[in-house]
Formats: sequence, C-alpha cells, structure tokens
Amino acid sequence: MGARTKARKRALDVLFEADQRGIDPVNLLADRIAQPGTETSLPQYSVDVVEGVIAQQDRIDELLATHAHGWTIDRMPAVDRALLRIGTWEILFNDDVPDAVAVDEAVELARSLSTDDSPQFVNGLLGRIVDLKPTLLA
Repeated sequence: MGARTKARKRALDVLFEADQRGIDPVNLLADRIAQPGTETSLPQYSVDVVEGVIAQQDRIDELLATHAHGWTIDRMPAVDRALLRIGTWEILFNDDVPDAVAVDEAVELARSLSTDDSPQFVNGLLGRIVDLKPTLLA
C-alpha cells in the first residue's frame, strides 16, 4: 500500500469516526494532530484531505445528493459517504491527484471496507462527478 493510499485510509478513519460519534471532524482532527508519533497521528496528506473535505463539505454533499439518484447522503453507508466525500474533493479541489486515481483509490477502499455493492456505487457516482467536472467548476 502506497503512502498516499495509507494517508487516504487514515483520512477516511477520521471522517468516519467523526460521523459515527457525531462529533465535529475539526476537533477530532485537532486531537489527532496533537498526538504526533502515536498510532493516531496522521501523515500530512491525511490532514490535507480532512481539512479539504471539511472546507468543501456543503458543496460536496450537495453534489453527491444531486447525482446519487435515489440516495440521500444520510441513507448511504457511512464508509461510502466518507469515501465519496474524499473522492469528490480529490477530483474537484486537488489538482495533484489525477481523476482516475481518485476514483480507483476510492473504489479499492470501498472494496476492502464496505458492502459488496459499494465499489460499484462509489465508482458510478464518482465517475459521474468526473464527467461533470468541467461544468461543476465553471
């Protein structure tokens, strides 16, 4: 597993934990940053991802809700919700990651961490975001 893949997984852990515990991800992130050198410390890319998702979460959730036909954000499995937020942020707001890599990484994490239907769902929704990217950023 590459360094960025591990960092994405750690970012997913933070976003998922905050969602499940009903706490502010900003506070959880601050707790993780405050504990360097421990098993809960985060690589810089994880911090960048979590901060980016938090900063753009309203826009990301609006896009996901609009394009996830028949699914609300709240109805999605929590892991999928966090993966889709990360993938959408990487596609739309992080020029350092090629779109195909963002989609592939999200699908692989869905395959290993979520339901049997999740990889196809994540792939389809992020693929739609990629297709619409030029109009979404206009």
